Amino acid sequence: MEQEPTVFVGIDWASEEHQVCVIGPHAPIQRAFAHDAAGLGAMASWIVSHAASPGQIAVAIETPTGPVVEILMDYGVAVFSINPKQLDRFRDRLSPAGAKDDRRDALVLGVSLRTDRHCFRQLQPLDPIIVELREWSRMDGELKEERNRLTNRVRQQLWRFYPQALELNDDMGADWVLDLLALAPTPGAARRLTEKKVAKVLTARRIRRLTPSDVLGLLQVPALTVADGTEQAATAHIAAVTERLRLVNRQLKEVERSLDRLIESLSGETTDPGEPKGQLCEQRDAVILRSFPGVGRTVLATLLAEAHQALLARDYHALRTLCGAAPVTKRSGKSIRVERRQACSHRLREALYHWARVATQHDPVSKARYAALRARGHTHGRALRGVGDRILAVACAMLKTQTTFVPRQPKIAGTQPQISPC
Repeated sequence: MEQEPTVFVGIDWASEEHQVCVIGPHAPIQRAFAHDAAGLGAMASWIVSHAASPGQIAVAIETPTGPVVEILMDYGVAVFSINPKQLDRFRDRLSPAGAKDDRRDALVLGVSLRTDRHCFRQLQPLDPIIVELREWSRMDGELKEERNRLTNRVRQQLWRFYPQALELNDDMGADWVLDLLALAPTPGAARRLTEKKVAKVLTARRIRRLTPSDVLGLLQVPALTVADGTEQAATAHIAAVTERLRLVNRQLKEVERSLDRLIESLSGETTDPGEPKGQLCEQRDAVILRSFPGVGRTVLATLLAEAHQALLARDYHALRTLCGAAPVTKRSGKSIRVERRQACSHRLREALYHWARVATQHDPVSKARYAALRARGHTHGRALRGVGDRILAVACAMLKTQTTFVPRQPKIAGTQPQISPC
């Protein structure tokens, strides 16, 4: 903050009404505001009226996003967020008996911000592209989870009466598999299927690893004997799920196109040959991160969207904490125990896992580090976290020096990785 705050505010946000507590030179003042345009506007104006300028006000709230945060930052007020679990510990200081209500929570937030501001994280305005990228990235994860659920339902129904269809592909939610199931929904229909119809589907979907005769050979094996009605029930279930799967597949393709567009915008890349390519070196974080092995569309979008402030600050310790790579040490007397960190961003933890997993397959140094950790007795997950921890340190170094990653063969410990100027 540019100036030391003199007014501290705690906001306990809710879906319908927000409790606000202002702590200034006098006794705390509390009011409630409705969650609508008029209520939020009145709340921001009331908070700002307690100081000579918005820069003298600091606001504490549990959520780092939302309309309450956005309108306060638009007024120029410094907004700080805190983890709800930490707030629960601060609450015990004001009420050892465990009393809790919305007004008390607003008071706890304001008092804690005044005495323990170092425990809060000041929020910064986000670039509109980052806001949009975060939403598309989260939609990508949600759609993939939904697709997995629907695909598992298809597999379960096929297992009941049509197990030979499961041999077509590992991914039973692929569009070409759904097309074939529409042509041959039952073993009886598969026996009447011709190579010409199968070839039409495979050609339209550009499937070359299987020939029409291969497909017919898989589908026309002897069928299972099932109870009457089983085939009709399972077929109806698959038909209903298939419609949803096709919709999810189309939405996933749209999400992927949007992610590519936003990442290219952040990278300064353009498809117009008449426009200059690239940005200034200090604006090319997306280009630097994409140069690492294991960083694809999904991982890159998650990093840029969920760890934006840590990346801008080049804060390695914040990154490893957010991604779950930093372990938690519990020490008491003669007992010392190191555990896996659970309090982290689950999206970033999954992104780092896949980043490290692919890096061990394509980067010789990461592969050697993984092998060394496994040789010391660490589990697969623990070894990948160790690889991911090293990758985050290298990534922060690359971002600080604005250089892209260049793979090399493993050398003696202590040597620096090769880098190239961006």
